[in-house]
Amino acid sequence: MEIKLYSYGACREVTGSKHFLDVDGHIVQIDCGMFQGHREESYLKNRDLKFSPADVTSILLTHGHFDHSGALPVSVKNGFIGNIYSTSATRDIANIILMDSAYIQQKDYEYLQKKSQKHPERNLKLYSPLYESQDVIDTMHLFATINYRRPFYPAPNIEAKFLDAGHILGSSMISITIGNGVKIGFSGDLGRENLPIIKDPETFEDIDYLVLEGTYGNRLHDSIGMAEEELSKVINRVASRKGKIIIPAFTIERTQELIYFIHLLQQAKKIPKLPIFVDSPMAVNATSIFKLHPECFDQETYDNFTSHHIDPFGFENIKYVTSVKESTEINSKPGPAIIISASGMAENGRILHHLRNNIEDPKNLVAIVGYMAANTLGRKLVDRYPEIKIFGKSYQVNAEIITLDEFSAHADYEEIKTWLKRQNLTKLKKIFLVHGESDALDNLERELLGIGIPEVEVVEYGQTYLLQ
Repeated sequence: MEIKLYSYGACREVTGSKHFLDVDGHIVQIDCGMFQGHREESYLKNRDLKFSPADVTSILLTHGHFDHSGALPVSVKNGFIGNIYSTSATRDIANIILMDSAYIQQKDYEYLQKKSQKHPERNLKLYSPLYESQDVIDTMHLFATINYRRPFYPAPNIEAKFLDAGHILGSSMISITIGNGVKIGFSGDLGRENLPIIKDPETFEDIDYLVLEGTYGNRLHDSIGMAEEELSKVINRVASRKGKIIIPAFTIERTQELIYFIHLLQQAKKIPKLPIFVDSPMAVNATSIFKLHPECFDQETYDNFTSHHIDPFGFENIKYVTSVKESTEINSKPGPAIIISASGMAENGRILHHLRNNIEDPKNLVAIVGYMAANTLGRKLVDRYPEIKIFGKSYQVNAEIITLDEFSAHADYEEIKTWLKRQNLTKLKKIFLVHGESDALDNLERELLGIGIPEVEVVEYGQTYLLQ
């Protein structure tokens, strides 16, 4: 029996996860994410696939984040007709993310088309949407949902199980057993212990190989317990100067975590009750999905809210914004206020309009609460660029910029090592590292070898690895 592993995404980068197991010609794909980065590079990478989706037997989806699910309609448009396996919560999340992506692609195209006609001197490039709403509908018909720890069979001689990854609602690690007895684990995006709302990551049974993410392979986070304290300091500081807090946030998990913490801080009277605007139609839908899946909640959330029939995501001073008119009106309202808006890496969507309107005012603050990939606008803010471009126009970065790593939903390298040590690794032959930039993966490789992992290798794009 011949087993091949290869990847066409998230190789020495953190976006576009697409990993493949080929077992005697039956190809199982793990994740189908959209690459995110510079607009032109992203468009070309996401359009021009380096593999044939029609040859893939099935797709196993670890979770609904865009960099893991966003290219599913592209694969379907290019001939994929198999099952897409996921948990129920992941299916619901992927649905709204893909629909939102189709909408944003179309609206960005129309907006830039108008801007190009009005300002030909800017030489704005136009990129047609990679997929439309009907393509998303066609994709959702292929989903088959499976509960955690329930065996299923995505291809001949392959058994798979989802385990809770503790990353976002419904997120999974995947345990795969080949007919010849070889066991392979895919971590997906590995979460952290004690994250709010969701349960802690589970562990694998004895595995021979592990495909492991390394997003924060060279960094250490402050404890989750610090998140409330830091958020409290930021809100009080900006409120005192009547500024606005602008937060580019992933609409799945990060937005709900922020709302959850703000709710707790208000209950404890540690912050004033500011107007809070969650400006993303997708975030509104995502929050409703959280309410539909309390089975994913941890004990603390149950004790604080669910058992008392209190909505952790709804309170008097929070407003969920859906219409364009309401979104536009937010920028004319005076501070203090908190604006949470998509997209998480500040590359498209309504967050661009809020940044454009608020980035030059020193009273305001932009809080970075998630990973920002190279070449994104979010990364430029993290790197403290003094000037940024939005829709082709330059803006001075006068607003205060802070990074709150406490909110990261990815395990850092010490947390990864702790998670590994909780498992029986006597059978483990090798760990393959994906989903991280080169410096992070290289450092994680050294750290893992240092705790006795027998062999560690960073996966290279398009390279084939034989598993025995």
